[in-house]
Amino acid sequence: MATQSATGPETAVNQRTLSIFTGRRGRTLKEVVLAYVLITPAFLIIFTFGIFPLAFSVYQSTLRGLNKIVGTYDGLGNYTKAIGNLAYVLGFWMAVIFLFLAVNALIKQTHVTKKYEERPWLFTIPGIVLAVGTALFVRFVYIILPEVLGISESLRAAKQAGSEETTAVLFKGFLAEIWQKPDIQRPFWTAVIIFLIAFALIYIFLRLLPRSPRNSSYIATFFQSTLLIIGALFLGWFTLTEVQAAYTAAAESGETLEIWTQTITISAGLVLLLLSWFIWRSANHQDSTAGTFIRLGAGSLLIIGAWVLIGELPAAALSGDDDWYLGLLNTVYYSVGSIPIQFAVSLMLATFLFQDIKGKSFFRMIFFLPYITPAVGAAASFRILFSGRVDAPINRIITAFGFEPLAWLNGSTGIFQMIAGDGVTLPTWAAGPSLSLVVIILFGVWTFIGFNTVILLAGLGAIPHELYEAASIDGGNRWSQFRHITLPLLSPTIYFLTLWAVIGTFKAFNHIYVLRTGAALGTADTASIVIFDAMKRDTRYGYAAALAVLLLIIVMGLTVINNRIASKRVFYG
Repeated sequence: MATQSATGPETAVNQRTLSIFTGRRGRTLKEVVLAYVLITPAFLIIFTFGIFPLAFSVYQSTLRGLNKIVGTYDGLGNYTKAIGNLAYVLGFWMAVIFLFLAVNALIKQTHVTKKYEERPWLFTIPGIVLAVGTALFVRFVYIILPEVLGISESLRAAKQAGSEETTAVLFKGFLAEIWQKPDIQRPFWTAVIIFLIAFALIYIFLRLLPRSPRNSSYIATFFQSTLLIIGALFLGWFTLTEVQAAYTAAAESGETLEIWTQTITISAGLVLLLLSWFIWRSANHQDSTAGTFIRLGAGSLLIIGAWVLIGELPAAALSGDDDWYLGLLNTVYYSVGSIPIQFAVSLMLATFLFQDIKGKSFFRMIFFLPYITPAVGAAASFRILFSGRVDAPINRIITAFGFEPLAWLNGSTGIFQMIAGDGVTLPTWAAGPSLSLVVIILFGVWTFIGFNTVILLAGLGAIPHELYEAASIDGGNRWSQFRHITLPLLSPTIYFLTLWAVIGTFKAFNHIYVLRTGAALGTADTASIVIFDAMKRDTRYGYAAALAVLLLIIVMGLTVINNRIASKRVFYG
């Protein structure tokens, strides 16, 4: 009897626990819990090695100093050194983009609520509270971050003072000392309390309001929109503060600035450009020819006006870093010079290898080998082949055909300037990639042709063979089949490879670092090389972080443009 009474309550608890996971709702709850358990390690890894480094780069980009992780606060100073007064324009327009994304998300949410005749607007309360808690936690991270980074200096000073304690003990002591500061604890506990309130509100609202499979997405949308609005307000305030500080410093030194003039002029040009784009899009939906021509004419006039106003860009960017601009130009040359050739050759090889020919598996392996070859070793081989010496292998080949030897990796003159000759002086942006960068472009093409070919072969294999048979019966030749069947059904694969290639070329580093030479005078240094030199060679960590953030913004902008262009041209069957 004693045993039964002792185990009775425990058995009852186990039964109640098991009853939670029984039935239809129990199975759903079990799946949700299991999903969160499985994705939590991945989230922690992504946060540690992805989100946190990005946040730290943004923080570091506001500091200046040589060989200092925790430097002196400089606001937008590193950005103005890189791109001049365009930094202020970028700050204001980032705030505008954040507001646009928030409003756009709310508008889409409104359409969903109208479609399903739901009224989820009370979910704005937990969404706003959760966003405020997240913003406060981010603020806490940026408050404690310089304190934690300063521990290394404290450890070094303690060791020099002859401290007998171990490094681990000293680290724990300094960390405990930081944590005991009221300025650290207050923002942390405030964020924690707000989070707890938000989670309690989410639980209460999900229990009390009418149940819908979209309730969670409603909360997520309101959370996202509020966070974007907070970010927009902060960016606008931060940029405005930096502009006022710049004008104050200029007034003290007797200088004149044109930040507001340039910002307003360029912004007006961008607005006109957006309006012209909307008007041009609406011209396709007009019922009359006159209406179409009127809208096309209005769009053209707006484009001309936008071009005049945006013409202020060179003056705003004049005080920027020439090395950074040259690095961006070289990156554009590298991207434009390598991607089209890669796709043309890869598509041709994939089409040939998709045919029923002997040895196609062997050829696939051969073409894929450059991609899996270590980049540093392959680049070292290219460095020997394309050396600027007269007796280099490539120079020996071209001299055998009666041509003059070329400088190759040591060449700093643009290829278009070489073609035009010494009698014509082309501007820097029109001179074309240097001979050194051309070799790097050839290396990129040689490396990624095999990868693109394999991916295109997979896309070709997914196209039903019956479509080609039907086209042959209807009299379609090989070219018409390729144009009307292969290319449309291969468009998702081409879109993926284009996106991958654009991001890859703007982030390329390893082989460029190996192939670059001092004789090329920086004409082979892409944006990633300029960032590395600023960090490693010049030890300007804050400036390197600012350049990295700018490169991230450029890549994200190109990705959005690519998505907008490809969204109506990709056919998914």
